[in-house]
Amino acid sequence: MTILRNTQLADEHGAQRATPDATVARLPVYLRALTTLIDLGVATCSSNELAEQAGVNPAKLRKDLSYLGSYGTRGVGYDVEYLRYQIAREIGQTQDWDVVIVGVGNLGSALSAYQGFSTRGIRVAALVDSDPSRVGTVVSGITVTSLDDLDAVIADRGVSIGIIATPGEAAQPVADRLVAAGITSILNFAPAVVQVPEGVDLRKVDLSIELQILAYHEQRKGAASPTVGEASR
Repeated sequence: MTILRNTQLADEHGAQRATPDATVARLPVYLRALTTLIDLGVATCSSNELAEQAGVNPAKLRKDLSYLGSYGTRGVGYDVEYLRYQIAREIGQTQDWDVVIVGVGNLGSALSAYQGFSTRGIRVAALVDSDPSRVGTVVSGITVTSLDDLDAVIADRGVSIGIIATPGEAAQPVADRLVAAGITSILNFAPAVVQVPEGVDLRKVDLSIELQILAYHEQRKGAASPTVGEASR
């Protein structure tokens, strides 16, 4: 997953501090780790314990959390519940966010049915497609709307986040329409590079690229392994 825009978080005095993209990307990981600790009944934890749960370097975790403010106590560590709330607040997880999914093929349908969105404050408010055979059908309890009505759908529901789940060739035109309709954050699943104007946040998820990266590492592992003859020497 790729972050394509810088983000700012408020410091403890309410001022905006530029936060590295890599740090912002790790905050949801910390949030998930803290939630796991809460489920386990853990009330406080050290940076080392939280880092282990999140799968990151402790020094990196401490640096990341420094952008949020000072929430740890020397010799005690972090109050798990309080830190979870602070991270959730900083990344907008203390309120619900409506999203529109454009493209209701296999991927779009699967995304609309994903239950994990609701537990993270994300609500699929509308499904939009250009295929007349899909318009009017009901997917995951939502009636699919025509792409021609995209502007009205976004305005009526007050949506600010759009998800592109179309074929690659349709991604840029759809992104343009989303931006023109007032969308200011886009998650692109289409296998295509999309350009957006300044002020619009764009993230890309390309599953094929991620699998190709894994295939590369698998190939490297195979190349590094000794042959049967070499192993017996």
